[in-house]
Amino acid sequence: MSHLINNTCLAVLLWALPAVAFAQGPNSSGVYYQAADGKSGAELKTALCHIIYDREEGGSLDDAYRALWTHFQTTDRRANGSVWDMYSNLREMTYVVDQAGNYKKEGDVYNREHSFPNSWFGGKVMPMYTDLHHLYPTDGFVNNKRANFPFGETNGDSYKSANNFSKLGKCTYPGYTGTVFEPNDEYKGDFARTYFYMVTCYEEKLSDWYTNNPESQPTLDGKAYPGLSSWQLEMLMKWAANDPVSAKETARNEAVWKIQQNRNPFIDYPGLEQYIWGSRTAETFHYATDADGISIARRAVTADEPIYKLSGQRVRPGSMKKGIYLRRGHKVRK
Repeated sequence: MSHLINNTCLAVLLWALPAVAFAQGPNSSGVYYQAADGKSGAELKTALCHIIYDREEGGSLDDAYRALWTHFQTTDRRANGSVWDMYSNLREMTYVVDQAGNYKKEGDVYNREHSFPNSWFGGKVMPMYTDLHHLYPTDGFVNNKRANFPFGETNGDSYKSANNFSKLGKCTYPGYTGTVFEPNDEYKGDFARTYFYMVTCYEEKLSDWYTNNPESQPTLDGKAYPGLSSWQLEMLMKWAANDPVSAKETARNEAVWKIQQNRNPFIDYPGLEQYIWGSRTAETFHYATDADGISIARRAVTADEPIYKLSGQRVRPGSMKKGIYLRRGHKVRK
């Protein structure tokens, strides 16, 4: 009888804990992704679409597009203040001074690059045209070489930027033989997660894009799910795995969040793509969970609460050091 009474009292004490007991997502995202909890595969992709589609558009198309010049100074600034260009490493450009204008060669100016070409979604169409999650400042000359070709892998038989940083030419990745643009290995994961974001955020538009803009067809499949053509999805999954989420991407995601009020979940949750298209589609996503499956929810631990090491040995909360512990069936980080 006393055992039942003790458990009842403990339950009351746990229930009475303050609001910090609520689960929180990574990177200060709070409960932003809560509506996607418990889902996987196509269902998870759609749930994320409904979460991330809504954003602050920044006024009219012209105003929002013009504001990109200013936004880049926050979202894509290197530690030394120069432009963070992912298409060229010929020279470091200076914001405002080297902005847009005419160019004759690589290294002249930077401009606004739709990494997911705007012709694929019909041109100057909101909200895609000004969505910072796929817009980057890039070398104008190299950007022009890229044009609206899909991303791919190539030997660069048509063009190579300085130091062989970016390449253009016949696709060497199985499944496609057309012309492709290959970014540097350093940023392949960045662009893969950008494309995962685009086909998730705008999944309801993909069929229209595929039908009305043929140049998108090597990349898209015309369906809400999977959204990407088989060869492109396979390649981008490889790129994402080989080039994991970087501090640059995490900082940029936070900067874009402050401007647009929406996030790229594939940056917040490294490996999230596996729950949608890959090896973990049989598992369910939990927004308060790291990609490795360890709970990141945090709250105070009561003095008499049962806490255990992974070995099964019980420990006192006051003696816990940095590490992973078990609490009432959940993994807990100290």
